[in-house]
Order: sequence, then C-alpha cells, then structure tokens
Amino acid sequence: MPAANGFASAQSEFDVTAALRSVCEDMTVRVPELRHIDMSRVAISYCQTRRGSLHGTLAKLTPLRFEQGALTMLRDGRPWTIQRLHVGRREMRYILSVYLPRFFDLPFEEKLNTLIHELYHISPQFDGDIRRFEGRCFAHSSSHRVYDEIVEVLLRDYLRRRSPRSRLLAFLHHDFSALKRDYELITGTRIPIPKLLPLPDRRAA
Repeated sequence: MPAANGFASAQSEFDVTAALRSVCEDMTVRVPELRHIDMSRVAISYCQTRRGSLHGTLAKLTPLRFEQGALTMLRDGRPWTIQRLHVGRREMRYILSVYLPRFFDLPFEEKLNTLIHELYHISPQFDGDIRRFEGRCFAHSSSHRVYDEIVEVLLRDYLRRRSPRSRLLAFLHHDFSALKRDYELITGTRIPIPKLLPLPDRRAA
C-alpha cells in the first residue's frame, strides 16, 4: 500500500519517531542556527494525548543536564542529579517529545514551526542545557513573542532550502487520521522522562 510519506511500506507500518528524526536531522543540516545540534544525542519520543483538542502541549524539549552542562545542581541546599539516558552506548543530551495525535492535527507549517521551536531551545554549546537568554524569562528571551518571531524566521529559511513538497516532509501534510488510514500500525519510541535524583549531602557527613 502506498504510504503517506511517499514510500512504500511492506508491512504497512509507520514509525513516527523515526520519520520525525529524519526531518530534525535535515533541519540541523540546512539551518545554520541549528547546526550545533548533534541529533545522534537527541532522543525522539512520543507521548499519548486525548483526541479532540489542539489546546495543550504539542511538543517539549527535556534537557538532560543542568545549567552550563552541569551534572548536579543544588535545590533547597541539597544536591541533585538527573537519570542518565543511553541509546546503545551513546549518552543522550536531550529528549524531544511530541504529543500524539495533537501534533499531527496541526497544519503543515505549524508542525515544522513546532519542531524548530523545540530545537532552538538547545544550547549553542550543546552541553545538555537549554539556550538561555538574559532576564527572568531565560528560556524564551524577553517575551514569547520575540522567541516566536525568531523561530518563524528560521522556518522561512528552512522552507527556502527544502521544498515543502519534498518526500521527506510529505507525511507532515497528513493529520493523524490520514496516517492511520494509510498504515495498519503507527509505531514509535516512548521514553519516560528521566527523574531528578537526590544525592547524599556530604556536608552532613
């Protein structure tokens, strides 16, 4: 059966996280502001949501280290670390999660915008921390509007370099219902968000 992404699928199976990884890899090659990202250290995951509303989280980036790539942090005077995540022998620095079916029910360009929005959060040092701006709203600069404007510029740049009609992006023109019609099975990787773990307080020793 012809697949929604333009490729034949012998088993009528679509790996949604693998397809999204290919798009993200393409973005990090084509958009200069994203070229610091090593997608081999970014895990792609999906989360299940209830159908019926586009309101709510569409995607999120989870950094796997603390400020400036630190492995530990102090909270209320106590040291903490975060669970490490390995895929094979490679330690991940980030998890990019998309929420299904909500993400796929967005219009085509909003899907791309959402992916770029999350990728742009990755620190330019690619050290496991997020990109930090000055001020209290360090995650989104002085305002969400300013951050969104930056992301829109990056999206336009990407679409100038990659045709929206390319086979790589074709599956993003479909909503989740269309994918389910084209495939007998929608698969993907689900990764639990690593937990914060308390460390022994050596000051008490």
